[in-house]
Amino acid sequence: MGILFNMLNLIPIVLLALVAIVVVVVIALITMYNSLQRRRIAAEGSFADIDVELRRRHDLIPNLVETVKGYATHEKETLTAVMQARAAATQARTLTDRVEAEGALGRSLGRLMAVAEAYPNLKADGGFLKLQGELAETENRIGGKRQGFNQTVATYNEAIAVFPSNIVAGMFGFKVLAFFKEENEVARAAPQVRF
Repeated sequence: MGILFNMLNLIPIVLLALVAIVVVVVIALITMYNSLQRRRIAAEGSFADIDVELRRRHDLIPNLVETVKGYATHEKETLTAVMQARAAATQARTLTDRVEAEGALGRSLGRLMAVAEAYPNLKADGGFLKLQGELAETENRIGGKRQGFNQTVATYNEAIAVFPSNIVAGMFGFKVLAFFKEENEVARAAPQVRF
C-alpha cells in the first residue's frame, strides 16, 4: 500500500513536468513562427521600397519604346518583347513572381539598349537621351534598394533553412524567397548605357 501511495504522489509531479515541457515547446514554436513572420514581412516591406522605382521604370518604358520605334522600324520583335516583359512585370502578384518578372524586364531593356546602339540618329535624339537618362537614374536607385532587399531575403531564407526553425517553416508553409538580381552581364550593363 505504501508503494501505491508513493506512486500516487508522483503522478501530479510527472503531470506537472509534462505540462511544463509542453508549455516550453509551444512557446518555442510561437517564438519561431513569429520570428519567421517578422522576417518575411521585412522582406516584403523591403521590396515595397523598390516598388516605387519599378513603377517609375514601368512608366518610362512605353515612351522609350515609342521613341525607339520611330527609328528602329526593323526591330519589332525586340520592342514587342520589352512591352510583353513590362506587362508581365505589372501583372505579377506574388513576391517571387514579381522578382522574376522584373529580372526578365531588365534583360529585355538591355536588349533594347543594345538595339538602340545600332541607330546613330536615335542616339542623337534629345527625347531618347532624356528618357535614357531617367531610366539610368531609376535603375541606379533600384540597384541600391535591391541590395537591402537581398539582405532581408537572405536573413529570411537562412531562418527557414536552419534547425529548428526549418521545422516550423515546413509546418506553416514558409517558402524560400527569390533574390532580386540580374542574371547576366548584358542585363547588369543595361542601366549604364552610354551614348
